[in-house]
Amino acid sequence: MSIKVFVTRDFEHMSDVASDLVKDQIKTVLARKDRFVFGLATGNTPTGLYKRLVAAANGGEFDSSRIQSFNLDEYIGLPGETAQDRCLHPESYGYFMIREFFGKLKTPFASTSVPGGPLVDQNKLTAALKKCSKQWHEEGDDAGRSIVIHTDATNETLKFVRNDVLNAYTRRIAAAKGIDLQILGVGGRGHVAFHESGIPFANSKMLLVRLDENTRQNAVTDGHFAIIEDCPLYAVTMGAQSAYAAKTVVLMANGARKIEPVTDSLLGPVSPDVPISYGQQYAAKGGNLIYILDTIAAQKLLENKEALAKKGVEITVV
Repeated sequence: MSIKVFVTRDFEHMSDVASDLVKDQIKTVLARKDRFVFGLATGNTPTGLYKRLVAAANGGEFDSSRIQSFNLDEYIGLPGETAQDRCLHPESYGYFMIREFFGKLKTPFASTSVPGGPLVDQNKLTAALKKCSKQWHEEGDDAGRSIVIHTDATNETLKFVRNDVLNAYTRRIAAAKGIDLQILGVGGRGHVAFHESGIPFANSKMLLVRLDENTRQNAVTDGHFAIIEDCPLYAVTMGAQSAYAAKTVVLMANGARKIEPVTDSLLGPVSPDVPISYGQQYAAKGGNLIYILDTIAAQKLLENKEALAKKGVEITVV
């Protein structure tokens, strides 16, 4: 297993290091094929990276028209009577990407894709789940659960979510021949996108997730929603299997809230309790896994460099 960890001074330095690495990857891939397929995350962590990539693209360092992107996740249940209303809600991840990245590019990406959460009406989904309880089951041993819709489901809403939202996104990534580089953040309990703590790794390419109350409360605490009742109940997300299927995975983390999950993901066992620990399995199978952290998030890793070295984790302070 080979995992590289770069420890940076602060958020700005972390963003600089990540930007240099991503730009090099884009240029390398575009030198040998027509498209660079980019996996993107939302949240505060990658905003500095996106700002720098916009400047690089607009300055001619690489051709953004040759980039195709796929986002990790999206809410189901944002306010709005129509799918268009929900897509344009300020807290939708599609809107976030337009505001922070896509909308600032002089030359747009060849294509951008965000999971189709806004296509699903939360009230209809909740009613379908209640009415057709034998057409699905839950997986997970914590508060956040994956809702697995059975292949023989007959309810139209459930069939739509399974076939036209979840499976359709997997097919689109496959049609692009996979993701070249995936950006990941990390949740406070080690979740990757909305693959919540306790959801199994098996069959986790695309997931419909009933969100953990802790996840919803954090969204309120971080200022995204005024009260927890405003926060959606569900999300559509790449699971660990898809998030760690890219040729290169770059995980970024900063701040005290990330210390424990980052530490557990590399020093602890591979466990659904800490979904980003799946990265160990990914790296063991030859995946190119890179952590870019600030000194706070990396605190306990730096204290355990010898133990990490025995596991094939290389730490560099930059």
